[in-house]
Amino acid sequence: MKQIPEFLTLKKSEPIDNLFHILCVIVSSLIFIIDLLTPQGIAGGVPYITVVLISLWSPHRHFTLFVAAYCSILTIIGFIYSPYGSGLEQEISNRFLALFSIWGTAFLTLLRKNAERRREKAIAEKEKALEQVKILKGFLPICSSCKKIRDEEGDWNNLEDYIITHSEADFSHGMCPSCAKAMYPDLLD
Repeated sequence: MKQIPEFLTLKKSEPIDNLFHILCVIVSSLIFIIDLLTPQGIAGGVPYITVVLISLWSPHRHFTLFVAAYCSILTIIGFIYSPYGSGLEQEISNRFLALFSIWGTAFLTLLRKNAERRREKAIAEKEKALEQVKILKGFLPICSSCKKIRDEEGDWNNLEDYIITHSEADFSHGMCPSCAKAMYPDLLD
């Protein structure tokens, strides 16, 4: 399994959290200024997809939806206040395409992020299960008299109960020849 470099992983307690928020504001502001300075015929809303993609690095779940809504508002404001260029029909279709691109990118990447989150959860559950299996491979504290096994909490469990709960093994009881001879000597003669 590929390991993510430590510098790319973020914890909620780190001050880098706000870096993505600041970066989204700066990039969206630059795109908005450029949009206001260019004629309406140019698809000025499409570069906001970059801001949506930057927002995915934030650990906050709904930040991407907030950014998509914010970029949509800037796209509409840019349409209203940009200098007139080509025909109104072309500009309206360009802005609808920009809004479609912004929301399409947001939803598709959020679906991908959720799938990744589910995969990480499944991997963690699998690793936890593997750790429990490793317990059976190591040393098991067992009573030399009654054969009970001490678990992680310090409780003593019957051998069969412990193995059933910590593995996928089941038991089929029988009797070995030496025990059968010791317990039922008159039947085996």
